[in-house]
Amino acid sequence: MKNEKIKKVIAIVGPTASGKTSLAVKIAQNLDTEIISADSRQIYKEFDIATAKPSKEERGEIKHHLMDVVNPTEDFTVADFADSAEKIIKDLHNKNKIPVVAGGTGLYFRILLENYDLPRVAPNIAFREELHRIEKEKGAEEIYNMLKEKDPLLAEKMHPNNTVKIIRALEVCDALKIPMSQAQKIKQEPQYDVFWIGLGHLNGEDRKFLYERTDKRVDLMIQKGLEKEAFNLYTKYGKIPSLMNTIGYQEFIEYFENKISYEEAVEKIKQNTRRYAKRQLTWFRKNQEIRWFDIQNRTSQQILEDIKALQIF
Repeated sequence: MKNEKIKKVIAIVGPTASGKTSLAVKIAQNLDTEIISADSRQIYKEFDIATAKPSKEERGEIKHHLMDVVNPTEDFTVADFADSAEKIIKDLHNKNKIPVVAGGTGLYFRILLENYDLPRVAPNIAFREELHRIEKEKGAEEIYNMLKEKDPLLAEKMHPNNTVKIIRALEVCDALKIPMSQAQKIKQEPQYDVFWIGLGHLNGEDRKFLYERTDKRVDLMIQKGLEKEAFNLYTKYGKIPSLMNTIGYQEFIEYFENKISYEEAVEKIKQNTRRYAKRQLTWFRKNQEIRWFDIQNRTSQQILEDIKALQIF
């Protein structure tokens, strides 16, 4: 039985292009509350088109927290996210508002709302520089193999090219002398009473519907000027980790460096987006508390009405 004194939080999760932003805005408008973005790319200033960052019009005059909070060259860890989000949640609860947390970064939700403890390890600059040297000389696969040796359980959940997360995991393993996956322990008591909303096509085996949506999302990004945005960021910052680990930028950078054609870059963006959406679904479907709502042929308003009928807020 849940402790009645624990205050509510609404969590909206799902793969990319599933309509999380639209539904979050409608719920926030309905409850006169605010939204906390749980997206590890939208935290960066200037990362707009590639991250599908909602425009001012799409935000519907609802305040969105943890968007545009750091420069692309700055570090922003999951611990930074959790600390910042907890302060915002506390502030909203003090105003008798129910916070809405929406996004697609599974680790953010796990640490903030799924009662996981987070190992607090300070950055080790020398250690990171050594790993970056190894990556430069031998490739990303080399440090990924190091993680597979140190923490095979965590390595299975990471993309081999996501060097930022791989290096951080190795840093934690080195500092604690145990695998990072062992350091993430479930807390005894839930901090919040979370109502989980999942958006997706309920036939989980049929990916066609989701993939069509992600392809359309990429086409729209191209129309909005994704290539120009990627070029401007690449020209301004070079091949910094935040750029190289963001779908939409990493592929166009390959095109700018004449490694692939324009057509190949666009196709790789679509392919990587589809793969990312699949990984997101796999991650979120492990959470048995999520109540899933079918988005096929459904508007966000219709989904909102279904949620309101449950009388949970």
